[in-house]
Amino acid sequence: MGASRQIGEAAAPAPPEAGGLSALARRLRQGDASSLPVLLGLLLVWGVFASQNENFLSARNLTNLVLQIAAMGTISVGIVLVLLLGEIDLSVGAVSGVSAAVMAILNVQHEVSPALSLLAGVATGAAIGLAQGLWLTRFRVPSFVVTLAGLLAWQGALLWVLGTTGTVNVYDPLISGLAGTFLSPALGWALGAACVGAAIVGQAVTLRRRAKAGLPPLPRGAMAARVAAVLVLVPAVVGVLNADRGVPLALLLLLGFVIGFDLLLRRTRFGRHVFAVGGNAEAARRAGIRVDAIRVAVFTLSGALAAAGGILATSRLLAVNQSSGGGDVLLNAIAAAVIGGTSLFGGRGTAWSALTGALLIGSISNGMDLLALPSSVKFMVTGAALLAAVTIDAIARSGRQPAGRG
Repeated sequence: MGASRQIGEAAAPAPPEAGGLSALARRLRQGDASSLPVLLGLLLVWGVFASQNENFLSARNLTNLVLQIAAMGTISVGIVLVLLLGEIDLSVGAVSGVSAAVMAILNVQHEVSPALSLLAGVATGAAIGLAQGLWLTRFRVPSFVVTLAGLLAWQGALLWVLGTTGTVNVYDPLISGLAGTFLSPALGWALGAACVGAAIVGQAVTLRRRAKAGLPPLPRGAMAARVAAVLVLVPAVVGVLNADRGVPLALLLLLGFVIGFDLLLRRTRFGRHVFAVGGNAEAARRAGIRVDAIRVAVFTLSGALAAAGGILATSRLLAVNQSSGGGDVLLNAIAAAVIGGTSLFGGRGTAWSALTGALLIGSISNGMDLLALPSSVKFMVTGAALLAAVTIDAIARSGRQPAGRG
């Protein structure tokens, strides 16, 4: 019973509070600010770059920004899952590269159908994640070490898979269409209307579920703010994207991953177990949760999402080469998850943090590219943003402890 109570405290969110600005200040001190800091940071970044370059907020540049963050955001969703356990996966960049290379080699050189090639690429990433998860749980090797070894090994595997060619160009319409397909304006507006309707229905379902469970209703102001945000943001996004080429399929794929894993974490037993293990692994084990199985499953999903991100990057660039998955891919994927609000200490975060964090990181990179700033400045600014996010997380964690939230 004691262990079960600890799990409930680790996994269950804090009850809603009313009280306007005083309640908001209290939530900030206790680490319950959700995505508010990153959204404020995003507004600040957009304001700065818009004032320096009039093209930053143009429809064409914002569409390019969406395409640029699709791969990073997808990989970052897997990082969020791993961080929720209090673990780390340093191999996702290399895994994304080698998985994309397997897909490209099968499709281009061995003439395998694009659908099977895509499945093989994702399966490669999942198999790598499974192997790493089994290794760290079987031999109790820290995930940092296992995935660091994977980072090196899978970079070598990428070179081996590509062979002497070094670069494989991808021409198949299905594969290139993942990042090169845009919805018609009418379809984009219809999809936007469906999203607004789904958000409203979701709020109604949440109210009914809380009433059925005997929980107090959410503050009306908070619910109204969520619905108003959707009513404003969705038409604005669709309108901007339609002003250029239309809503990109890559954005829909990224949103699909984010929404799907958000529901998985919040609405399923598996998701509750992930939060429980990240909050207190020993209490979870005593309560009968198969902690090792949860860890293996999460690392498998992380590998599969890394592969999906690598495939999206290949679709956008129409090629795989020896640098695929290298450079700042790993840095940006981890930074996006942490900056978006996922705690490095485990047990706190949402799949949406991958999207908001990727949008902030992508905006910084895109804006500095427009200003023709050197890569050295980009790395330093991104590093400073990551350090700030981790510092905020550490301060928030110290604020949660006196509040009894760990």
